[in-house]
Amino acid sequence: MSRIGNNPITLPAGVTVEVKDSIVTVKGKLGELSQEFSEVEVNVEDGSVSVVRPSDSKEHRAKHGLYRALIANMVKGVSQGWNKDLELVGVGYRASNQGQKLDLALGFSHNIILDIAPEVKVETISEKGKNPIIKLTSHDKQLVGQVAAKIRSFRKPEPYKGKGIKFVGEQLRRKAGKSA
Repeated sequence: MSRIGNNPITLPAGVTVEVKDSIVTVKGKLGELSQEFSEVEVNVEDGSVSVVRPSDSKEHRAKHGLYRALIANMVKGVSQGWNKDLELVGVGYRASNQGQKLDLALGFSHNIILDIAPEVKVETISEKGKNPIIKLTSHDKQLVGQVAAKIRSFRKPEPYKGKGIKFVGEQLRRKAGKSA
């Protein structure tokens, strides 16, 4: 029994869900997302969406909760949106953006210039005395996470001083240095 898969998804005002040929399309004020769902049945009735599996086979049970969670993430994305905040920890680490181009100075011999997908809005905050912050927002949860992971991969936080790019609120495991 999938506890997550059996929960219905309530639709907020202004969000519509269409199911056509196993493709679910969710439209809202922030955008439109579509995803193909095979092996489960998606029912839309009076303000709620439910996911029903056709049998109790292993594949259907495995996908039941997953597909329900994906649809719930799509509904939340087109109504509220998703955001990730990254913090640059280190002396001389800077971030700036011009439109969809993100310019990162991370201690290499050159700046890293990254073109961000047009669906993701990027904003950089640099205050004196505080670490620079990169804010990413979009209606697609998967895309925001992918872009944030790509930015983080340029300089992962190291365990001794904690320098690098980390998510805001992320707890890092710190190691003791040399014991002399």
